[in-house]
Amino acid sequence: MENVLPPAEELRLIDRELVRLDAHRARLLARRAWLLTALRAAGPAAGASPDPVRSQGTAAEASPPSAQNVLLALGGVLLAIAAVAFTVVSWGHMGIGGRALVLGAVTVAALGTPLPLLRRRLVSTAESVAALGLVLTVLDAYALRRAVLPGTDALAYTAVAAGVLAAVWAGYGRAAGGLRLPLPGAVVAGQLPLPLWALSADGSAGTTAWAALATAGLDLVIALAARRNGVRVAAVACAVAAGGWSLLTGLRLSVSAASPAASVEPALLLLAAAALALAAAWRVPVTAAATAAVGGLAAIAALGGVLRTAVPPDWAVPAYLLCAASLLAAVRIRAPRGVLTGLGAASGLVHLASALWAAPAVLLGLTGPAAVLENVWGGPPAPGAAPPVAATAPVVLAAVAVALWAAPRLLPAVPLPHPAGACAALVLAWSAAVAAPVALSLPLGPALAVQLAATAAALAPAARPSLTAALLPAARRAPGTGTGGRAADEPTTSPEAAGLPRATTAPAGAAPCPAAPAAHPAPRDPAPPEAPGRTVHPTTATARPGGTAGAAPAAGRPPVPPPHAPGPLRALAATALVCALLSATAAALLGLATRPATFTALGVLVALGATAAVTARGLVRTVAACATVVGATGLVAATAAAAELPGHRIGLALLAVPAGAALLGARLGRHPVAPAVEATAAAAVPIAVALAVPNPPALALVLALAGVVAAGTAVRAERRPLAGYAAVALFVAATWVRLAASGVDTPEAYTLPATVPALAVGLLRRRRDPSASSWTAYGPGLSATLVPSLVAAWGDTGWQRPLLLGLAALGVTLAGARRRLRAPLVLGGLTLALVALHELAPYVVQVVDALPRWLPPALAGLLLLAAGATYEQRLRDVRRIRETLGRMR
Repeated sequence: MENVLPPAEELRLIDRELVRLDAHRARLLARRAWLLTALRAAGPAAGASPDPVRSQGTAAEASPPSAQNVLLALGGVLLAIAAVAFTVVSWGHMGIGGRALVLGAVTVAALGTPLPLLRRRLVSTAESVAALGLVLTVLDAYALRRAVLPGTDALAYTAVAAGVLAAVWAGYGRAAGGLRLPLPGAVVAGQLPLPLWALSADGSAGTTAWAALATAGLDLVIALAARRNGVRVAAVACAVAAGGWSLLTGLRLSVSAASPAASVEPALLLLAAAALALAAAWRVPVTAAATAAVGGLAAIAALGGVLRTAVPPDWAVPAYLLCAASLLAAVRIRAPRGVLTGLGAASGLVHLASALWAAPAVLLGLTGPAAVLENVWGGPPAPGAAPPVAATAPVVLAAVAVALWAAPRLLPAVPLPHPAGACAALVLAWSAAVAAPVALSLPLGPALAVQLAATAAALAPAARPSLTAALLPAARRAPGTGTGGRAADEPTTSPEAAGLPRATTAPAGAAPCPAAPAAHPAPRDPAPPEAPGRTVHPTTATARPGGTAGAAPAAGRPPVPPPHAPGPLRALAATALVCALLSATAAALLGLATRPATFTALGVLVALGATAAVTARGLVRTVAACATVVGATGLVAATAAAAELPGHRIGLALLAVPAGAALLGARLGRHPVAPAVEATAAAAVPIAVALAVPNPPALALVLALAGVVAAGTAVRAERRPLAGYAAVALFVAATWVRLAASGVDTPEAYTLPATVPALAVGLLRRRRDPSASSWTAYGPGLSATLVPSLVAAWGDTGWQRPLLLGLAALGVTLAGARRRLRAPLVLGGLTLALVALHELAPYVVQVVDALPRWLPPALAGLLLLAAGATYEQRLRDVRRIRETLGRMR
């Protein structure tokens, strides 16, 4: 069924739609008129309006203006080449009158032609012809010297000619206002007169650098006064090039100066460059930070270069560092934020370079004690060659640490990374202590004392983070506030200065509100007609819970965060802990030089670690407790070695560490530190086993005692799953080692009496708890007999033992498959496979010897091909076997 509107209703709908379309067309026309007005006001640089006729499909590969520019540029280049060739090659074939007439006429024509072209708005053509005219003026200068002034000095003539050309090009560019090339060309040509004049007059590097710096100053003036972007860019580029060259020259002269008198002139040059850079930073906020940083570095290099010549060579870096630290005081002046940031960055770069310069002494202080490992208890190591930076490295590191600590207080206007600065200050202070023995070439006793003191000093703030509060600034103020270091471009935060009435005093618990709200007129929209798709949202005040809408904090200041949040304290504590561990390791290695030093170092480290484990919290407590266990292990080993005990007895003594840790773990219970302490102490068991390997009876005893400790630990319910298996494995291994050490040829006589009761107990366990694993019920009993018998069978030349062992393994395998028990199946199958391999090995060797040499590789290749062809099927078989074993108990 089709519904048709009545004619009157349909007419009303059509009229309404036409009215809406007319309104939309009017809005679009108004927007189009405003855009055209804006484009005309912006001038030709804003770009021409797009051609509505040309479609995207018919667009040319190169637009007409770009193609025109390419053609004009090529034509100008060809004409310039022709002019150069004429001047250089064909100059001698004409007389003086002809030469002057030709060059003068061509130059005047080339410089005069752009003026009518500009009136006809042929800008590109005018630029090309003007470029040709500028090249011709250079050729005129060259021709003038060749023809009229052949005996003049080349550098002096070039300097004068460059100055004249710069003046001519500047005047020509001002006269022909529509040309963009003459004025930047004049700036570039103006770089040559002063440096070339200095080279021709004196020829020294200092004089030339002064001339280049003066040129850079003129470029800076031009860049600040220029209105055209092209002139400004050319002036800035030339100022950077000339100023950079003068800076590098002054730095080279300052570094190579051998006396204070010789360093004065480079210092003045660098100070002048610094002043020029700071002036530029003050006037140009966009690049103020980078320019001020260059100026700050130049000032540091100037003053440091003078101090360097007045102090010994080892104190050269501290001299520069002193100048960089002094620059922090200058940062407190009232200056724009960019200037403050640049000066602070310059000082920070010098501090960073100084710290990196002193880093080799710190590395030597940490790694040098490792040389004692070549001759333990053989006396203090011979002093090695200290790096040349070692003498003043502690002073440099301490100075950088103090500067980093004081930076947040001296630079309130320049926010620093937090708490990275405090952590770096802590590391640098610790590094100064570590590098002190290397710098002072201390003997063993004082060096060990310094390392232990550094460990204690680093461990204290790690254990008690509240001690690191002094490294953090008390309350970070808002950038730009305070009496010192306020940025000149920061607005005042007081209500009166902002034109707002002072807030009235509110009762306790009430939100502050202004006495009389100031009326602020809404800003006008710079685009009168609304653009299509543009939506204007009304301005609304944000309501704050518990207060009036838009209410600010009291006195117009942002809320101050807590002075010491847990995050910064944790970062400082972690940093201090890492430093303590490094210096503790160095102290322990250094203590291995003599017996008294060993006991002193390990005793102090154990005491420090125990104290930190008691007083600290969290991760620091766990790490300190583990380090204490490691130190106790070393102390026990050192005591046993000092008593001149053999190696296997030292291994027995080391078992006191896991035994004590097990007792401590039972005392701690479910304390979070207990698992880490017991795991660290358990690492002493492999060391004890390795020491007892040369003596099998002692090895059996070590394994048995370790099994006793593990069994005692397994009494606790939370340690039973892991400690129980470890105890069984250690007891079984001790039994095997003891049988092998006793020379028993028939281990079954000793293992079967233990296997039968073990299997009976496992059977009762399975009947009581059918969900119990077969590894727990039958694994220990079967392993106690099968493994020693397998080892004996592989060394037996008879056939009775392998036959009986194979039959027993076959029975165990079948029983495991029948009862779907994993442990009997796996242990029996592995034993049966190894017995079969042992029995078939001689025959396999004989068959391999009888076969051709090429047949085994061929069979291996065929096997690999078959496995590759049936790879997916083999994977399914493996998964099926794994699933079958997984379903077993």
